[in-house]
Amino acid sequence: MNYNLILDVDSYKASHWLQYPPQTTGLYSYLESRGGKYPVTVFFGLQYILKQYLTQPIKPWMVEEAKTFFAAHGVPFNEAGWRYIAEELEGHLPIRIKAVPEGTVVPVRNVLMTMESTDPQVFWLVSWLETLLLRVWYPTTVATQSWQLKRRIYNTLEQTSDDPSADIPFKLHDFGARGVSSCESSGIGGMAHLVNFSGSDTVQGVLYANRYYHHPMAAYSIPAAEHSTITAWQRQGEESAYRNMLEQFAKPGSLVAVVSDSYDLWNAIDGLWGDRLKQAVIDSGATVVIRPDSGDPVEIVEKVLERLDASFGSILNQKGYKVLNHVRVIQGDGVNENSIAEILQRVEQIGFSATNIAFGMGGALLQQLNRDTQKFAIKCSEAIVDGKAIAVYKDPITDPGKRSKRGRLVLLKTETGYETVAETPENTTRDRLEVVYENGKLMKEYTLDEIRQRAWSFPIDWEMVPRDIKG
Repeated sequence: MNYNLILDVDSYKASHWLQYPPQTTGLYSYLESRGGKYPVTVFFGLQYILKQYLTQPIKPWMVEEAKTFFAAHGVPFNEAGWRYIAEELEGHLPIRIKAVPEGTVVPVRNVLMTMESTDPQVFWLVSWLETLLLRVWYPTTVATQSWQLKRRIYNTLEQTSDDPSADIPFKLHDFGARGVSSCESSGIGGMAHLVNFSGSDTVQGVLYANRYYHHPMAAYSIPAAEHSTITAWQRQGEESAYRNMLEQFAKPGSLVAVVSDSYDLWNAIDGLWGDRLKQAVIDSGATVVIRPDSGDPVEIVEKVLERLDASFGSILNQKGYKVLNHVRVIQGDGVNENSIAEILQRVEQIGFSATNIAFGMGGALLQQLNRDTQKFAIKCSEAIVDGKAIAVYKDPITDPGKRSKRGRLVLLKTETGYETVAETPENTTRDRLEVVYENGKLMKEYTLDEIRQRAWSFPIDWEMVPRDIKG
């Protein structure tokens, strides 16, 4: 199917052009996180949406297809308005979008993006595009969760590792491709995770980051076994399966990951890796990453570390924590925000550096979240009616948390964080929102490298509760 942006909309929006007050010529809306699981969000993913969808011109065939669809669908359609865009405006959408630079960490309840019409004849386009633009909630929420996990892992590395900055990029690996709803979801979500980390097996996510954010190679992986490549050797051939992994991939300075719980994890560690294959591991010059994949994650990681230490030994780093020789551990089963925290706590308690452990996440990283995780919404805050700017807002008595902001907005950087305030001539020069799209053209682009750098700086107190704009 050919993509038709006109039909990428909620059905009820098709009739909205008839519902605004007479003489309406302009609309202005904004995006915010109204709260949610985390006190901040890491804004990311708008550039993908703009490049993939909004820079493509509206064509006459799209108008014809939409006209036919909505006639059968039972909803009025503004054929004249869309033909005006397709023909008079040469398909370019008369919209201006401003947004906080991608990778910026902003406390909730602040404006992240604004959209306004630039042509009075099709002012209603602002609302029409809400369906598409609001999907920025997904990459932003993935990036936010990943960022929070990075902070948690980094905190333990600071306590137990000699070089936490070198360790952190590969401590949370993305295995989420099979756990998401679609190929595009794996691309968008996988790309968002790479704001914070550099390890991924989600190929589409890496490709999206490379393509849409100007990176030669956004993430890396290593040769790794799965259960089928071990069990295909049958139980009596388990040692041969492991030895084959060493022969094929274990080179000086390389890493190779081997799932080791297909039968008896403890025999695999004590009898095979730590005994019969021990010298082969040492002689290879590689680091072998042992992957347990069943059992209670906290207890399993503790026992695996201790048994590997008994077989391969360890050194004490400068902070007094053990670092294993020749081997490491990756935990990819039962991994979520809570288990990561519990595992890290246990690892530190038993005297091991977090250098020894990496985590793999799948559906919990890319799929087990939704728009309400951070309560994302787009709301209209100004309309131009009969030549006058009118502040527009909602204030439901049944849910004060859904009270929306009024008028035109700017995001200011303050000594204590960020603050959303009403636009005035005095503060527009301090506005952190930048024009990224105008009249069909991309006006600003960010690279993944600068987004990563922006996200990993801490200029404010991240636990602050932001002030909301009043009246």
